[in-house]
Amino acid sequence: MELTVLVFLPAAAAVAIGLLPSSRERWARYVALGASLATLALSLWLFARFDRNAEGFQFVVDERWIDVGAFDLRYALGVDGLSLALVVLTTVLTTAAVLVSFSIDHRERLYYACLMVLATSVLGVFTALDALLFFLFWELELAPMYLLIAIWGSGRREYSATKFVLYTIAGSAFMLLGILVLAFGAETFDIRALTALTEEPDTIVPLRWVFLFLLIGFAVKLPVVPLHTWLPDAHSDAPTAVSVMLAGVLLKMGGYGIIRFCMGMLPEQAHDYAVWLAALAVVSILYGAFVTLRQTDMKRLIAYSSVSHMGVVLLGVSALGTTGLLGASYQMLAHGLITGMLFVMVGLMYDRTHTREIARLGGLARQMPLIATGLVFAGMASLGLPALAGFIAEVTVFLGTFQRYEAAVLAAIFGVVLSAGYILWLLQRVVFGPVRHEWDALTDQRHWWEHAVTAGLAAAIILLGVYPSLLMDLMEPALAAIVERLPA
Repeated sequence: MELTVLVFLPAAAAVAIGLLPSSRERWARYVALGASLATLALSLWLFARFDRNAEGFQFVVDERWIDVGAFDLRYALGVDGLSLALVVLTTVLTTAAVLVSFSIDHRERLYYACLMVLATSVLGVFTALDALLFFLFWELELAPMYLLIAIWGSGRREYSATKFVLYTIAGSAFMLLGILVLAFGAETFDIRALTALTEEPDTIVPLRWVFLFLLIGFAVKLPVVPLHTWLPDAHSDAPTAVSVMLAGVLLKMGGYGIIRFCMGMLPEQAHDYAVWLAALAVVSILYGAFVTLRQTDMKRLIAYSSVSHMGVVLLGVSALGTTGLLGASYQMLAHGLITGMLFVMVGLMYDRTHTREIARLGGLARQMPLIATGLVFAGMASLGLPALAGFIAEVTVFLGTFQRYEAAVLAAIFGVVLSAGYILWLLQRVVFGPVRHEWDALTDQRHWWEHAVTAGLAAAIILLGVYPSLLMDLMEPALAAIVERLPA
């Protein structure tokens, strides 16, 4: 019951927002904030109650949904350590996204309703225990994301929104094909049953192709080079809150799907394709880093850096070991918080300067010391400064992968060096460069919600950097159960 409330409370808030009269449109932000705070509190309550010594999924809701022929489709929700950690990340960033949206001043009811539906779709993906239900939640995010970018975005917003939808639908078609073939072969859509199969199902398509179909669908969302080109456009034209959700949680849907489906359900095929996953990871890390060095727009720079950092996730997955998967999962959590904070800081700068062009900015530490401090902090976390979450994640991935793919790890470490280059270059040009007097009239943070979001995300990044066992101990049993099925 708790998970049903958690997943559908934002959707209920969207309905309530839609019923608000036009004269009370401004109330939409407070309804959305109340719903996001309630889901955050509920996720933390589940986190506190989660039994770390028990195996399998907890807080399970399992009811008959649709009875079709040989298939008993279930409305089934549940969380293990991996999915619960991502649920908490989602509720944290949803709350942050609602707060940074307080500057939105037109069509607020539709905006906040879309944001709440988006939250429900992501929470549904991380909690679904039926593969078809998982796919329905996966597709649910398309409509609100399209509207949020196309209506409240900037630049070529319609083009970017359309590109995002087309890429996602194309990837989803491959993913659905893989799910259907696998489910018909095993005669079940139950994710728990598909993960527990002791014999390979008799499918009409070889399982190696099923693995590739699923991988393509999830790789588009992660994203993996060369399926990444939708991401910079979507980020550069999306409003700040949508960039926070997109980088913070939507990309993690891809990593979660690879671990849950490709690794958990097809261990033999994952073992066979592991070296290719490592190669794709290295290409994503290095390509993303090199292209980032050439960016002149702050949001596009952060977007391309996400391609590089998600390559680290894929590298950890390719190791096929508990340490590597743990590092990959921790990288998803760390990247969500860090990149979310980077986009918040850039958004606050853009609200005041109305530009994201690095060449036009400079010396902003004098005019906006608090925002500049937040940007420097998030930048240091992004390049992997010790005692912050990014450092723990990358070190764990490298430790878990080195014995299997030494060359790939060395290349990935070079990518970390490149990340230091583009982050420090960004900070030097924007924060510490020559003072531009055209910005002398700028003010620093003006609203309480700006302070709350900045401080909250910074505290979470520090917490995960100095106390990693808080979440690693939570996720390790679930990941170890997946590794047990993988060939030695």
